[in-house]
This record gives sequence, C-alpha cells and structure tokens, in this order.
Amino acid sequence: MTKLSFLLSLPTDDNDYQQEQAVAANEAAQRLGVALQIVHADNDAIKQSDQILQAVQSDESKRPNAILFEPLGSTSLPQAARAAAAGGVGWVVLNRNAEYIPELRRAGRAPVFSVSSDHVGIGRIQGLQFATLLPQGGSVLYIQGPSENSAAKERTLGMQDTKPANIKINMLKGQWTEESAYKAVSSWMRLSTSGVQLLDLVGAQDDSMAMGARKAMQEHADEALRKKWLRVPFTGCDGLVNTGQKYVRDGLLAATVVVPPNTKLALEMLVAAMRDGKTPPEQVLTAPTSFPSLEEIIRAGRGKKA
Repeated sequence: MTKLSFLLSLPTDDNDYQQEQAVAANEAAQRLGVALQIVHADNDAIKQSDQILQAVQSDESKRPNAILFEPLGSTSLPQAARAAAAGGVGWVVLNRNAEYIPELRRAGRAPVFSVSSDHVGIGRIQGLQFATLLPQGGSVLYIQGPSENSAAKERTLGMQDTKPANIKINMLKGQWTEESAYKAVSSWMRLSTSGVQLLDLVGAQDDSMAMGARKAMQEHADEALRKKWLRVPFTGCDGLVNTGQKYVRDGLLAATVVVPPNTKLALEMLVAAMRDGKTPPEQVLTAPTSFPSLEEIIRAGRGKKA
C-alpha cells in the first residue's frame, strides 16, 4: 500500500499550544507510519488559504491524501473544502465545526470531520476560576483572541456564562501570541484611566497572552503601579506541561485550563478511516480541565480578593 501523505496547516508557530500541536502531530505521524508536512500561516488567513489551495490543486502525484487545518479568519474555507472533496482528498477541520461538513460527508468518498477543543467548556472553567479567585467579586482585565475567531468567541461566551455578576470584565484583543498581548496591555497602560482603574485579576484566553500581559506590567516605569498590578492573580488557558502548568508551579499564573492537543486524535481517526475503512464521527470534542482544580485553588489560599 502506498504510504499515506497528509498536510497540516497551523495558524502560527509563535504560540506554545500550536507548537505542541505540531509536536503531537509529528509523533503521531511517525508512530502511524504516514508522511506529514506541516505549514504555518503566520496568523494570515489569506496565506493559509493559498497554502491549502496550492496543495489541493497540485498534481495528483504530489497531492496529499488529506488536509488538516485550524482555520484563521471567519470561515473554514468552504470552496477549498469542496475542491478537496471533489478530488478525493480527506478534510479535517481543527478547533472549529464547519457548517459544510454534513454536505461533504454525504457527497464525497474521502473522510471529512472535525476535531475540536470544547471552547465553550474552556471558557466556563475559566469563569469558574475567576469566581474562585475573586469570591468577593472584582474587576478583570480579560485578553481575548482575535475577534473574528470562533474559538475566541466561544471561550468568551463560556466565561460569561459562569462568572458571577459581581465580576466586571474589561476586554482587550490579542492574536494568540505573547507579543500581541504585550502590545495590547502596554497600550492599555498608557491610557490615563488605567492607573486609577480597579484591577483584581488578569485573565487571558491562552497562556502565552497571559505571560505577555505580565511582561508588559513588569516593564511599567511607575514602581507603585507595577507592584499593584503584579500583585493580582494571572490566569491563562492551554495548560501545557512545560509552559502553562509550569507557570502555575512557578507562581507566575494562579491557574490555567488544560486543553489537550487535537492533532494526535485527528491523525489517528484519519488513518483508521483511510486504512481500515472506519467511518469517523462528524465531530469530536476534547475535554478541558482546570489546573489546579478549583478545590486546590481554594486550599492553596488563592481564592481571596486581591
């Protein structure tokens, strides 16, 4: 049998979760005996579309058997998806559910499905962490991912679903990178109102943005404000062992949400479909968890108003 070949398109390599996605994918590909090419779109939706279309439209001898990608922008590339299905190329959407998936599954012969983190669930856990860390209520500086990104929207909805009414959210925008959060928080600190604004917690939708926010505050020239801001708890999401969880153990974050990489499961499902003829589910969600648990946060004495 000809060796299966897959293309994986990830949004960026400047993010610890996406780096882990790539590591997990490479390890799975080696174990499963498939060829895997990984490309990064540098947070550019047009670049990602071009990368994928080029692969779909390449000569049959060079065309991958399947494409896996985490969408940038507001769509999941429906035209490219239909072109892939028409050419017998498998199609896997990561971290988002695409509306066209049922249509392509009915019409095509190649596997089409999605594997996603439960982004609403991630947000709900983070909202519960806010409630545990601020039992008296308070004000949160909240750093969201790109506004057009469905994962960012769903994490925000989940957070708002579980945070108490006495916790107020002041939202900034980031791009899933430490540098983007550093710039957003640096701009916020330059506002005349930031010095007098109440701040009881800094929460970010991923750990890299939480660390970017912390870095910006560490570099603030006003010592009194710097100490005031760095005294509050910081939280993030993704919770990888060597980054987010380590930041918690080192005291840089009060909590994170562990989000398992989904490339490993997606590759396993693809191989089972293409080699063994197993029909994959239309969508699979991975389950997030709090780190530490909410009970451990309380026992550690972190659940106090700053």
